[in-house]
Parts: sequence; structure tokens; C-alpha cells
Amino acid sequence: MSEDKKAPEEKGAPEKGAPEKGERIAKRLARAGVCSRRDAERWIAEGRVAVNGQVLATPAVVVSPGDLIMVDGKPLPEAERTRVWRYNKPAGLMTTHKDPEGRPTVFERLPEGMPRVISVGRLDYASEGLLLLTNDGELARKLELPSNSWIRRYRVRVHGEVDPERLVQLEKGITIEGVRYGSIKAILDRQKGANAWVTVSIREGKNREVRRVFEHLGWPVLRLIRVSYGPFQLGSLPEGEAEEVPAKVFKEQLGLEDSKWAKPHADEHPELPHAPGARKGGRTRVEGGKDRPFSADKPGKGRSSGGGITGKGRLSSDGVAGKGRPGKDEKKPHADHRRKP
Repeated sequence: MSEDKKAPEEKGAPEKGAPEKGERIAKRLARAGVCSRRDAERWIAEGRVAVNGQVLATPAVVVSPGDLIMVDGKPLPEAERTRVWRYNKPAGLMTTHKDPEGRPTVFERLPEGMPRVISVGRLDYASEGLLLLTNDGELARKLELPSNSWIRRYRVRVHGEVDPERLVQLEKGITIEGVRYGSIKAILDRQKGANAWVTVSIREGKNREVRRVFEHLGWPVLRLIRVSYGPFQLGSLPEGEAEEVPAKVFKEQLGLEDSKWAKPHADEHPELPHAPGARKGGRTRVEGGKDRPFSADKPGKGRSSGGGITGKGRLSSDGVAGKGRPGKDEKKPHADHRRKP
């Protein structure tokens, strides 16, 4: 076979040890916001992706800006400016685009006018609170990397009488049924009768980590609310609402220097559609969402101009910890999250 007739995967693959020109096809699909890199690899295996008229059989393909990429017979859209949203996920929604059991999903409840988005990590069906969404699969992957060591903080209501000494032991890590969980910082906030509220900070975020650890200790979780993910805060964002993080803010927080991350905030683009009921400032009401006051039992209330927690305890409008470094754990939970249930 001559060089000019090689299949895309052969022609696009660089020589061993040589630098790649362009970018991998899975990365290109993720940057376009149509799927994650993992989904892109699956789509390629299913024969849904073609480059310059040839269906791909492997994700080991490097594409250039001039290549024609087709997904399901349609041209791949140009990569849009990267956008990030904070979303207050209600309990009873799956963090997946399609659930085989037919349960409702986060993405089915998002307002009209939002682009296709990908979640940064997940919250399970019964969990609630802060979920980050982005239209950029590459960024989603970057934010999920364990190397970020970002702290995920939760307010957890458990059943049983909690022993603070056993909570302290969790900082050494714990192994359950052969699975090793790293250091967990847990603080007993209040014991009331047969139930207690605990603030939990973790870095790994393994599947159902908090629930499995507390069940192992004999304190089953009754309610689990994520209140922060790295520098991003749930703040006073009402349940069921999504609010965009200004591009300048998340670029600075994530240390992103590339110009593709530095484009203006949505509020500077009046042509972008907004869902019915949208409010100024980028916050959009999700159909079916309910306002609930913020307390240990009901997050959502608090003195706020719209969202996140600053380094001095004031609430900012962008949902990002103003002076806290990403991944830095405070010695105490913020005042809003220490209130007694």
C-alpha cells in the first residue's frame, strides 16, 4: 500500500519517538464538547467516527486542523469557547447521559439553551450538592485527575452515635474489603438523638467512598451533600439551579494560560440563548428545581450575592474560593457549613 493511500490511523500515527503534529482524535472530540475522551474511544470502536472519509478503527490517530471529522455522519462542530457551570444537584438524579434502568438524569433536567455538557466527576443517585459541568471534555478530564489533589468536602448526616476518636483515626486511611481509602478528615458537627452531622473532606473521591467508609464504621449515611470541589463552592446556589463560572475566574483558579481558556464570560454574549426563567448573572433555573433554605439540613440559604465563599468568609458571585488555594484544606469548615442542623 502506498503512503498516500494508507488508512487514517496509519497515516496519522507518528513515528515512534517523534513528536505528534496536531492532536489525538479523542482529544479533539472532547475539546469539541461532544463527549469525553473515554466516550470518544468507545465511539471509534463502534465505527461512529470518520476522518477524511475513512471510518476509524483505532483512537491512535492524530488529526490536523484541516482534517474533516465526521461523527455519526455529521461534521464535528468547531470547538466552542470553554465554559464551566456550578450545578446544585438534587437527590434522585443519575449523573449520566443515559441510565439503563430509566431513572431520571442530571442532563435531562438541565435548562434549554445550555450546550452539551459533561460532568466533572459524579455524584451518585442519592447524593446532592455541588456538581461541576463543562462543555469541554479535555478540561473535565484535567479537573478529575488525582494529581490535582483537590479536596472534596461534604456535609454528611449519619445514623448512629458517632465516636469522634474513630473519626480521627480516618486521617490515617482505612482499608475496606481490599480497597484502600486514603486520608479522610472528618469532624463531628452535632449529635442529636440517633443521628449526627459530620463534615468530611477527601482527596481521592473513589466510588461511593464516603458512604462505604461510614457504613463500615456502623453509621449508615442518611444524607450526603457536596459543598465544595477544590476551589469551587456550592455557596448559596439553590437546589436545581446552574450558574456559570466567569471564564476569567476559572482560568485564574486553574492556572490555565492558553488563550482558548481566556474568552469572555457568557454575559458578554447577549446572542447566547437563555432558558425561560433565567436570571441575570448567568444563573438559570432548572425545570423542577426547588428553592430550599440553607442549613445543615437544607443547603441553599445564606447571605450571598450569588454563590461562592471567599477567603474572609464573604460570599462571592462566581462560586470560587476567592483567596483559598485549590486543594488547600481549611482547619475548620466555613461558617455556613458549621451551622447546627
